[in-house]
Amino acid sequence: MTRKISRALISTGALLAVGALTLTGCGSGFSDNGGGSTTGAGDLTSSDKPLTVLIGSSGDAETTAVTDAVAAWSKKSGVKATVTAASDLNQQLSQGFAAGTPSDVFYQSTDALAGYASNGSLLAYGDQLKNKDDFYETLKKSFTYDGKFYCAPKDFSTLQLIINTDMWQKAGLTDADVPTDWEQLTSVAKKLTADGHVGLSMSGEYARVGAFMVADGGGLMNADSTKATADAPGNVEALDYLKGMLNSGVMKFAADVGAGWGGEAFGTQKAAMVVEGNWITGAMTNDYPGVKYKVVELPAAPSGNKGTLQFTNCWGIAADSPNQKAALDLVEYLTATDQQLAFSKAFGPMPSIQSAADQWKQDNPDLVPFLEGAAYAQGMPTAKGAADVVTDFNGQIGSLATADPKTILDSTQKNLEALLK
Repeated sequence: MTRKISRALISTGALLAVGALTLTGCGSGFSDNGGGSTTGAGDLTSSDKPLTVLIGSSGDAETTAVTDAVAAWSKKSGVKATVTAASDLNQQLSQGFAAGTPSDVFYQSTDALAGYASNGSLLAYGDQLKNKDDFYETLKKSFTYDGKFYCAPKDFSTLQLIINTDMWQKAGLTDADVPTDWEQLTSVAKKLTADGHVGLSMSGEYARVGAFMVADGGGLMNADSTKATADAPGNVEALDYLKGMLNSGVMKFAADVGAGWGGEAFGTQKAAMVVEGNWITGAMTNDYPGVKYKVVELPAAPSGNKGTLQFTNCWGIAADSPNQKAALDLVEYLTATDQQLAFSKAFGPMPSIQSAADQWKQDNPDLVPFLEGAAYAQGMPTAKGAADVVTDFNGQIGSLATADPKTILDSTQKNLEALLK
């Protein structure tokens, strides 16, 4: 997932839910089977028409990298292809599908997958990928709907703990004090809280607090979004824990320190630690180059389990594409080990395939904790309509300091169960 898209998760519920509503509401049902088009390798469409590729770019670096990669594939394959960086990806995707002229290949978000898959707009090509077994299993689950692996995850991000090393040293803390459990996290947050800054901060939304829920109670839904788990006792314990930190003053949500997201709270040094994803590295380099920091894994829950959230997009292929065969070949090219490592160097995302892990760790030794999270990460809920429920949850979580966690989670559980009936 690109830094721009990930940083949009600062207000993830609102932005992603709007996208989901747009996308799921306008599909025109290009297949009469009520689900995505599933074909065998010999059934893929083929034509002389050039491919169109629509991306949601984080900036010039990403646009250039993808354009150059597609051009290299085009030269190799002999198939013409053009890349368009959308000004509003959700809107342009929905307009293309509504008009019956979708792009052949495009960035597809997890929250919109179910809507497009259920109305037959997407080609379920995942099982045809030559490298299908190389993708992290947790990422494949994020793009599996109704038992079908739809599309290749293009890259991903996870959440971990970011520490201001100057503030850490000033508080008298050493490497031995890096928290490995929640009790220790509270302790160091208390020591780091001082005039002008709080010990810990994050955005007040599921896309951040959910990391603690995943560790202790499983999050809002199970890994494949087929069961609501919001009211699990561990989720209540997780929110109770965070509420206690808020009430003690050692933690504040980003909005409560006057920041738009955790990266801003950290970069402006209003927080000594934040829970954020690897997209924060770009913000630190570009906007706050003087702030020294290190990344460590989020501490484990009382159960001993680690947890984090992952964020990703896939390369969607339109069921109506007249050249699905070439589109599949392009996706395999773009998700190959060397190409994903090249993308990582160009604009920062982590490769979605396991074969790139060792090289990525060598290239990014200070960011290894983010990739370690792939082993225990869980995606955002992908059930059709779940984005709306997450939005409602986010609206309540901002006032967690004075709210009852169980009441919030019981309400969310009912809303999610209603989606699954």
